[in-house]
Amino acid sequence: MKELSLIEKAFFLKNIELFSDLDLDLLIAIGEKMNQDIYEKNEKVFDRLQIANKMYFIANGSIQILNNSKSLIKTLKTNEFFGDESIFNEQPRSYFAIANDETLLLSINRTNLLTIISECPSIAVSLLNKYALNIKNRHFNEN
Repeated sequence: MKELSLIEKAFFLKNIELFSDLDLDLLIAIGEKMNQDIYEKNEKVFDRLQIANKMYFIANGSIQILNNSKSLIKTLKTNEFFGDESIFNEQPRSYFAIANDETLLLSINRTNLLTIISECPSIAVSLLNKYALNIKNRHFNEN
């Protein structure tokens, strides 16, 4: 699996709900602040209770999200993201993330994410909308 060029990162980010309304030049600037890592099947991305310092975007492959008893909560696929819920409050992760197969992840650390949000507040609005939907879905799934 090969890493993405800067322009490929920008086009990939355009497919992410969080960034879909942004112009290509801004997506390139965001892509410059991102790291790329390839994870092998069953390789751990992070542990539950690990302090959050990155948010992840799945460029290729899939990630299993596991609870504290290591039971599957959800499988995330290409163009989905995770790890964002703990990065803002610097709380420990509430779940494990493990590569389901060979997976290419783009990541952004807390400092770079906050810089991007200060430069483009519409990203903060997108994150808030995502959280509102998650809370709504969680509420309906409990009933």
